[in-house]
Amino acid sequence: MDKDLKQYSMESEEQEPQKDDKPAASSLVEKIQQLGTTNVPQLSADSKIHCLTIVGQIEGHLALPPQNKTTKYEHLIPQLVAIEQNPKIEGVLVILNTVGGDVEAGLAISEMLGTLSKPTVSIVLGGGHSIGVPIAVSCDYSFIAETATMTIHPIRLTGLVIGVPQTFEYLDKMQERVTNFVTKHSHITEEKFKDLMFAKGNLTRDIGTNVIGVEAVDMGLIDAVGGLGKAMKKLNELIDLQKANSSEGLVQ
Repeated sequence: MDKDLKQYSMESEEQEPQKDDKPAASSLVEKIQQLGTTNVPQLSADSKIHCLTIVGQIEGHLALPPQNKTTKYEHLIPQLVAIEQNPKIEGVLVILNTVGGDVEAGLAISEMLGTLSKPTVSIVLGGGHSIGVPIAVSCDYSFIAETATMTIHPIRLTGLVIGVPQTFEYLDKMQERVTNFVTKHSHITEEKFKDLMFAKGNLTRDIGTNVIGVEAVDMGLIDAVGGLGKAMKKLNELIDLQKANSSEGLVQ
């Protein structure tokens, strides 16, 4: 009996160091369940650049099914506020691979990115479709990978015929908001953007246009074709330029 108790106490002592890992593991699982993500170290601790990823479908006022890969705008907005307030962060790299989603949520993210006081660079990898277009162009400089695509199409709800005039007017005004934002933050003209939006035959049984890599640059929608290396280099250049301008302002 004494031997059994002694053996049990020894086993308990051997297992005690493992108890400290359980709270951390449960906390990690809880974060993943609640937020759909966890605080994975994005860059080194001494980095001055924050990486913001926008992937899957942009979730707005309505919760999407759990099997959908989503980016929740109520998670991004506090991040952007924290970025603006954090003096250690000097620039933001926005990486997009999104199919689009909620129009108002996408515009809210675009407006916040467009009004940050710190340099921002976006890069479209895979896809920057629908409401992902204004998010991509909202940054100070934008890149697109050679194989990445962007779909430009009118705002739509369910595909059904809209029978209420007020609803149509609301959608028309929202469409204008998207068009004005994109043309203001890129080099594409309003006429060209609307031509792409309402083009027939490019998308099967639908209206709109799908542009790939260099086509988006040729149309003035995106600034340059490039990958991660070029995007990081450009962002560092913008950070250095802002520092130089700030120093000149202090001297004057």
